[in-house]
Amino acid sequence: MMTRRVFLKNGSAALVSLGFTPAFIARAAQAAQARQKILIAIFQRGAADGLNMVVPFGERAYYSARPSIAIPRPGAQGGALDLDGFFGLHPSMDSLQPWFKNGNLAIVHACGSPDETRSHFDAQDYMESGTPGLKSTRDGWMNRYLHAKEHAEKSTPFRAVALTQALPRSLQGTAPALAIGQLGQFGVRAGQDTDMMTNAFASQYAQAADAMLGATGREAFDAIKMLKDANPQGYAPANGAEYPRSGFGDAMRQIAQIVKADLGLEVAFAELGQWDHHANEGGSTGQIANRLQDFATGISAFARDLGDRMADVVVVTMSEFGRTVKENGNRGTDHGHGNAMLIMGGDVKGGKVYGRWPGLENEQLYEGRDLAITTDFRDVFAECVTSHLGAKDISQVFPGHKYAPKLGFIRT
Repeated sequence: MMTRRVFLKNGSAALVSLGFTPAFIARAAQAAQARQKILIAIFQRGAADGLNMVVPFGERAYYSARPSIAIPRPGAQGGALDLDGFFGLHPSMDSLQPWFKNGNLAIVHACGSPDETRSHFDAQDYMESGTPGLKSTRDGWMNRYLHAKEHAEKSTPFRAVALTQALPRSLQGTAPALAIGQLGQFGVRAGQDTDMMTNAFASQYAQAADAMLGATGREAFDAIKMLKDANPQGYAPANGAEYPRSGFGDAMRQIAQIVKADLGLEVAFAELGQWDHHANEGGSTGQIANRLQDFATGISAFARDLGDRMADVVVVTMSEFGRTVKENGNRGTDHGHGNAMLIMGGDVKGGKVYGRWPGLENEQLYEGRDLAITTDFRDVFAECVTSHLGAKDISQVFPGHKYAPKLGFIRT
């Protein structure tokens, strides 16, 4: 006989300790009818070079600072894709240019954390906790949003999902959230004994005398069954969308499937790394070009795949800090400060680069080396959760932060 103790010992408690409440199936059906707003957060881990991602080709100092890695002006071979006569996208991001032109993609430049750290670990922690400079924060800003806008009677186990192996810092906290590396592998895993263990656990909890764990256990297996019924292996993207064959492409494809399966998703998280280009960064081609192509193609395929469903979705991108304005002796860039964030979706008032541009002349740089920050990253997140998701009290999400006037990139 399998006992509850054995169940817990085998490490499967995560499936039954996420706060699932009764009537999961009814709530999922309700979520399908509601078509609630959804926020997708994408973390570019490693400090992406925002100046080569969203290129200030109208800035003379940009070219003098980067003799070998600058992106040429529009019209030249390998040139930037003109957005507004001053800024352009890296040519590897051509799949996103139409979304900017049709008004569904906005950019906030010269934004980031007010904390001066250049440590990847600390800067990522501050961005995900939403409390720059404060290491004692135990939860993430996305989890605090979920808690502040609690509506348990409508929520499902799939309200918050990360397509990562472990739950990211952003989603850690008291509100339930799932980390799912692969949809097809979500459930009880016990090697060759997986089917036997799943059937045994389901049978045990269906007959459980323990009312609390019995209901919760059945809810967990209902969730597994519902996701299994969605048939992750048989999913075919719509509208001719072609995701890149990469971990990031897989994550975006699976988030699209969760959205279209109407499982009650409200916030989702994905990430891609390898942005720390201290040497041989490249310009129009090379390391950064390859990473940006994966990044841009994954996002544009996601939007194409969702089609009309993008009316309910906003995607926001982030990276812990930017890179130095001047290239180094290894034809790369070192840890910097200000960066660029992308916001895309049906509620987005796009076709514009938001934020005050500080300039790249020596006297305009932060500490004489970096793009200065004129927009706090928390103001970008705050506008997403208030104007798009409908949060009321932003002080619970970003404690101690004085929310600046909205930039206006979300339609209200």
